[in-house]
Parts: sequence; C-alpha cells; structure tokens
Amino acid sequence: MWVTRNNTAPVAGARFIDPRVLARIGKLELVAKTVVHGFISGLHRAPYLGLSVDFAEHRPYMPGDDIRRIDWRVYGRTDRLFVKEFQAETNANLTLLIDISRSMDYGLNGVSKLEYSRFLAASLGYLSLLQRDRVGLVTFDRIIVTVVPPSVKHFDRVLHALEITEARQAGDFEGPLRKVGRILRRRGIVALISDLYIETNALLNALVELRHRGHDVLVFHVLDPEEIRLPRAAVPQFEDMETGTRLPVAHDEVRDPYDKALREHIESLRLRLGEQGVDYGLFDTATPLDHALFDYMNDRQRRMQVR
Repeated sequence: MWVTRNNTAPVAGARFIDPRVLARIGKLELVAKTVVHGFISGLHRAPYLGLSVDFAEHRPYMPGDDIRRIDWRVYGRTDRLFVKEFQAETNANLTLLIDISRSMDYGLNGVSKLEYSRFLAASLGYLSLLQRDRVGLVTFDRIIVTVVPPSVKHFDRVLHALEITEARQAGDFEGPLRKVGRILRRRGIVALISDLYIETNALLNALVELRHRGHDVLVFHVLDPEEIRLPRAAVPQFEDMETGTRLPVAHDEVRDPYDKALREHIESLRLRLGEQGVDYGLFDTATPLDHALFDYMNDRQRRMQVR
C-alpha cells in the first residue's frame, strides 16, 4: 500500500469514545469492556441480537414495532400481522482473523490500523463471550503467525496474543486464509479484520475454503482517515509500507484519481462480497469504535432479516 509521509494528524470528533482515549487505557480487556458496554448502552431503540442471528418465533404486531419485521407471508395466509423475533445463537465458534502485515502499522491520528484492529477484535471477542460463545484467534501476514483455538476458556489467551502482536512483514491472503479454512473444522463465524490492500477477485479466491466449509464470514475493512481521503497538504512522496519503496508524486494530480480508485475498490468489495453472502463493513480509525460497531451490527441485522 502507498501512504503519505507528513507530520499532520487529523483531529477527530468523537460521538462516543475517541479511539485515542481507548489507546490510553492500556489494558486490552478494559478497552473491550469499555467499548462493549458503550455499544450495549446504545441499543435503547434496537434489541441486541448478537453476531449470529437466528429466527426464533412470531408474535403479534404491536403499535410501534418496526414494520420491516412484519412477516408478510404469514399475513397473506392469516390476514393478521405478526413480526419475526430473532435471537443470538449460543455456543457458536467465533474466530478472529487478524491481518498483521506491515501496512497495518500505519496511522496518523494517534491510533494505527493494527491498534484499532486489536480494539475491534477484543471487543468482538468480549461480546461473544457474553453470549457464551467460543472465541479463538488467528493472526497472519504472508504466513499464519498465531493460532488460539476457539474455546470459552481461551479469551485471556486471545487478549494476550493480541497484546503482543506486531506488524512484521509484507502480507499475503490466499495461502493463510485457505489454510485457516482447513484448520477450522467446526462451522462458525470468522471475522476477518484487515486494510484489504488486495484485489476483490483475489480476496474472494482466498475466502473460498472458508465459505466452502460453511463458515459465516464477516469482513471488517480498517483504514486510516488519510487513506480514505488524501490530505490537501502537499507531500513529496508516497512510501510503500510493505516494501519500503518510495515514489515521488505531484500531490494535487494524484488526489482525485486516488480517491476515485479507492471508492471503486470499496464499492467492489461491498457488492462482490455481498453477492457471496459475506458481510462487509468499513471502519475508519478515527471513528469511535462503539458507534462504528453499533452501526455495523444494525446493518447486519437488517441484512439477516432480508435473507
């Protein structure tokens, strides 16, 4: 990936918990609890249904219910309004699959993509732990670096592995992800967290083994704000964080083409992954994590109800 080199960090407004505040907390378990409790406190208008949503039962429609949850097929048979109730599965397997390639070490707003990914992974793990799910972890760059098998007893091991994880070398997707598909024998949820500097077709090929084995795959696309929108301040060059190669640029000339190419990449990921039944969410490292997580889960809930 190509990144700008300057000393200007954007100032991010925070609706809930600024990621830079989370970074100062230090202890990852406390970060996870802070984010999750903030996330849950935001659910006053939408019942928490969890990462893995299954249909539970019907109940009569009541004034104020979301009309999108009405089962119109039942209405057609009975001429009465019923809404669908959903519930979170228990005892599911959640495997956190974290890209730790060198590009993930980038960050100009006080929090690197890898640090934000740690917060996100720990929060998803803690959220699943509250549902009595098994939580595991796999980290990878061009190879698989760490494996913690999913277990209700392994959350401390997951947190420790996340704490000591460092971005070391250039990354690859296909080899590690296909191997993960062979390692995870029991079907479950796989949450891939990465900056996704990979062509869409290549990512889909890398996910084939996981999808073939019936895993519910979630993709969390983590980017720095200055990757999403190049800053207007002039910079003399881009640097490839994977290889260290530097490229002189005329900044004003590359900003618009870069922004267009990134938008097309994000839209391609969103559409093509969606077509394959893979959930996709874009996370900006300047966005409060509990807010971003709440929006993502709401979107996932709506998609699950439509399927």
